[in-house]
Amino acid sequence: MFAVMADTVNDPDHGFCRDCLTLQGSTTRRCERCGGPRIVRHPELYRLHLAHIDCDAFYAAVEKRDNPALRDRPVIIGGGKRGVVSTACYIARIQGVRSAMPMFKALEACPEAVVIKPDMEKYVRVGREIRGMMQALTPLVEPISIDEAFLDLAGTQKLHGLAPALVLARFAREVEKEIGITVSAGLSYCKFLAKIASDFRKPRGFSVIGEAEAKDFLGVQPVSLIWGVGKSFATTLEQDGIRTIGQLQTMDRSDLLRRYGAMGDRLHRLSLGQDERQVHPDRDAKSVSAETTFDSDLASLDDLVPVLRALSEKVSARLKRAGIAGRTVVLKLKSADFRIRTRNRQLGDPTRLADRIFSTGLELLRREADGTRYRLLGIGVSDLSDDGKADPPDLVDVQARKRAMAEGAIDTLRDKFGGKAVQTGYTFGKGHRGRPARLDEDDDREGVRHPWERI
Repeated sequence: MFAVMADTVNDPDHGFCRDCLTLQGSTTRRCERCGGPRIVRHPELYRLHLAHIDCDAFYAAVEKRDNPALRDRPVIIGGGKRGVVSTACYIARIQGVRSAMPMFKALEACPEAVVIKPDMEKYVRVGREIRGMMQALTPLVEPISIDEAFLDLAGTQKLHGLAPALVLARFAREVEKEIGITVSAGLSYCKFLAKIASDFRKPRGFSVIGEAEAKDFLGVQPVSLIWGVGKSFATTLEQDGIRTIGQLQTMDRSDLLRRYGAMGDRLHRLSLGQDERQVHPDRDAKSVSAETTFDSDLASLDDLVPVLRALSEKVSARLKRAGIAGRTVVLKLKSADFRIRTRNRQLGDPTRLADRIFSTGLELLRREADGTRYRLLGIGVSDLSDDGKADPPDLVDVQARKRAMAEGAIDTLRDKFGGKAVQTGYTFGKGHRGRPARLDEDDDREGVRHPWERI
């Protein structure tokens, strides 16, 4: 099938055809085999291995696949005239239809559109088929949603006999042939840029962003390209005179932390193309949590609060390392007679901060501190997502912003000098009087597991 084996390619300008996967010379404009124009070239093409796959207009694509009569018609997936748009095909998007748009506005923009009620059971089934094809490429598949995932293809060249870039292109072609829908792929050295790359040239896109070009590429982009910078925060940054990522690149990390708290650290790292998050194949887990069983039963808040704070910090550290956040805080208690209580509270936006996890858990704990003696205490977060939208700056609660900035400074010191280098007043000099519970904070799986059973 291939004119040259991928593992023999040394010329960084040596590309390949996305249509027939034949390797090409360094100067060809059209495929030497099939005549197709979709030639991929990049100086780092055969060194990169981290990919992001995103199905193109997934729900609408599945419906068009199942009903060929819809192929050339605008299709909107959503609920009724009073509902909103779940997704729309590219024909409808050209006419101004967007996800989350009220249905009546969508139909004003595209009155000839065919509106179809979502069939989630069918979409989940197709999504699982595609995920199974991903897992045949590498065990390191991290689902982000029903129709997108990160893949780490490092070390798979011997298995497939092809460089990751070619494996990725072959996968896209096989999905189109076997499943009947199209996907777009992004290839880079980190998650942040792989996801950005997959958004280019949709549908049926294949884009590459290398490490050597990352800083210059990002420098001319708007700040809204960074995960977590929505319209509101982009307006805040613009009011501060920051419109491009290049401006962030020239600012000190300490200044960004002072201004924007935990979000400032993310702005600093991502503006420079620094994203060390790994691909976690267990991303289907429902929660991140830590718990401990006490040597002797505890009842008073004075005894329970230091433990809650310490566990909150452990959960926070794991979230930050994994690059994820959770929207629901869950408190778990087991009484002396082995009865389990779980209480939860949903936050306005996802969090990865120990301060927010602890303060929310403390509110829940106060209601349970009724004299009952407890043998186990746990805290966790669920409703997991990427940390891109976690902990936006609170323009009203100034103290929350200050605590977030202080936590960022503590994290920096702990990274440099060790986890016990800095302690809060809640835990300083106070023993936890506990022993690790099964699947507890020292668990090798980083505390990521399914939700606690409600009893």
